[in-house]
Amino acid sequence: MSTARRYPSDAPGVTYDAGMLIAVDRGDRQALARHKALLTARRPPTVPAGVLAQVWRSGRQAELARVVGSCDVEPLTEVLARAVGVLAASTGHPDVVDLSVVEGALRRGDRVATSDPADLLRAGLPPGRITVV
Repeated sequence: MSTARRYPSDAPGVTYDAGMLIAVDRGDRQALARHKALLTARRPPTVPAGVLAQVWRSGRQAELARVVGSCDVEPLTEVLARAVGVLAASTGHPDVVDLSVVEGALRRGDRVATSDPADLLRAGLPPGRITVV
């Protein structure tokens, strides 16, 4: 697993929400094709560590492990935890994992691949930053 890295601001990116990783884990061909296409971009997709915790259930998730291994997994550091807490206070959204997805995507200028856009909209992500899987 890789750790989060900084890339030029002109390098567009994508953050994966749990819905994208669940689709990958289920072998969804469209999600796998989307991931493969993103790997040719200048920057790999980002997976917040909390999202990984939501979907990881066993060592038998080979496809999920392969996809996550090609992503940047962003740890929830103290600095990020504080930023997520501030976002929670300003949006009233109770889910810190959703908020960590939104905070990171906003900070990096990423789009978010998700199956649940309503939660991310409530957490403060602009509609133009959402890709539904």
